[in-house]
Amino acid sequence: MEQIREMADKLKLLSDYTRLTILSLLKDREFCVCELVEILEISQPAVSQHLRKLKSQGMVKESKRGQWVYYSLHVDDKSYIKAVLDYTPDSKTILSVLNKQHVTSVCK
Repeated sequence: MEQIREMADKLKLLSDYTRLTILSLLKDREFCVCELVEILEISQPAVSQHLRKLKSQGMVKESKRGQWVYYSLHVDDKSYIKAVLDYTPDSKTILSVLNKQHVTSVCK
């Protein structure tokens, strides 16, 4: 039953539009928090809060480069999460729909 409880907790995270969008973006490449702020048009604390929740459930991992933190998808051991993400659009499609094809990052 613990496995079902853990799976339910992880799937609950995916029910949030912003978190699911973040995971869908991360399917193709890693992103810096500042890039996600620009893409999603929400505050840096809000993006960081979503990423914190995803990281706490092992769905994303972070790597620090200087003062910037980059996030990447970490679901290789979670086939049910990968299956859900197979049904979401790729980052190119998401960026096009959000009219964000040319995100200019200040993270460089």
